Amino acid sequence: MTRTLLIDTDGGSDDAVALIMALRASDVHVSAITVVAGNVSVEQATRNVLCVVELCESQTPVYSGAAKPLLRELVTAQWFHGFDGLGDHGYAPMARRADPRHAVDAIIEAVLSNPGIEIITLGPLTNLALAINRDPRIINAIGRCVVMGGAPCCEGNVTPAAEFNIWVDPEASKMVFRAGLPLEMVGWQLCRGSAALNQQDISKILALGTPLAEFAIRSNSVAAEAYHTQTGDHGISLPDPIAMAITLQPELCTASSMRYVDVEASSDLTRGMTVVDRLEVAEDERNRDLWEWATKRQVRTRVCWTLDVIGWKAALLRSLA
Repeated sequence: MTRTLLIDTDGGSDDAVALIMALRASDVHVSAITVVAGNVSVEQATRNVLCVVELCESQTPVYSGAAKPLLRELVTAQWFHGFDGLGDHGYAPMARRADPRHAVDAIIEAVLSNPGIEIITLGPLTNLALAINRDPRIINAIGRCVVMGGAPCCEGNVTPAAEFNIWVDPEASKMVFRAGLPLEMVGWQLCRGSAALNQQDISKILALGTPLAEFAIRSNSVAAEAYHTQTGDHGISLPDPIAMAITLQPELCTASSMRYVDVEASSDLTRGMTVVDRLEVAEDERNRDLWEWATKRQVRTRVCWTLDVIGWKAALLRSLA
């Protein structure tokens, strides 16, 4: 059966590769792509998404959404993805235009029209939080919600405590993680080490000789340099495509567990930190009051801990062929 998928994205260079994977998947119907401010402004992100949709020769509608976080000013990641979010190579849509409706309206309509729909978020959670707030009925109508975000077991990539997508809009993230959705968290740690594309992987992709393969590598040229500056590691780190690979092939997540997860929104030091109850102490007497919102309703998140690296890279290669 064809699965119905809605993608919410902030239009960076790794988002672009994730979009290609979904739009090229034969067993998935992408009903809509909604855009949020994050890696770049929402206007630039929308242009980037339209460019990718056009490159894939897809008719999937694109909707522009929130231009800033719920309560904060927007902080972008252009230092990582380039000023235009796609490595500053001049990519732009030739003809495609965004649908005039707002992304939040599109999310609500898509979910209520397709009960059981799967959603994957590749950017800050602002659009989804706004949709939940506007029409809470969507909570029970979403069949699966994969969130690329968080650092469940390691350091953050934007502060010592937090991953970028969650950090940009921690209030929205907190709302989404507490909503009771069938949530799966794919943290940024999964894209590091052997999961990053090494020179051999890059050569294999370029050897495909397709426009999509060339675009995937070239659009991430600035990101590759930034990743080395940030971590000291060489390669192309692709968190959003890994989250997409797990969305399309859940078995690529080789170890996961259901855990209580909350997001820190009030501390400057740990803003956006994803606090995971790994040792199951949330229900202990000393923690009971603080975690009552989760324990009373049994609001848990499936946290993905490990990745089938060989399988993920094979999936990427297939989508770019």
